[in-house]
Amino acid sequence: MSKTDTRGMITHVLVSMADWNAQADKHDQLTQEALADVDAGQVIDHQAVLAWADSLGSDQPLTVPR
Repeated sequence: MSKTDTRGMITHVLVSMADWNAQADKHDQLTQEALADVDAGQVIDHQAVLAWADSLGSDQPLTVPR
């Protein structure tokens, strides 16, 4: 393997790792925001979500629960 090939492969790995790290940071941020919503009581009733999901293929789907 030439030096150029090795550098290209290393660059690809480093870019991939940086992308993965950015995604992990974003996922962590979204998780923290979701947990803050739960702590603040901003949740949707589970049974309401199930009823909505069950209605999606029907003639009269329910509106999205809020």
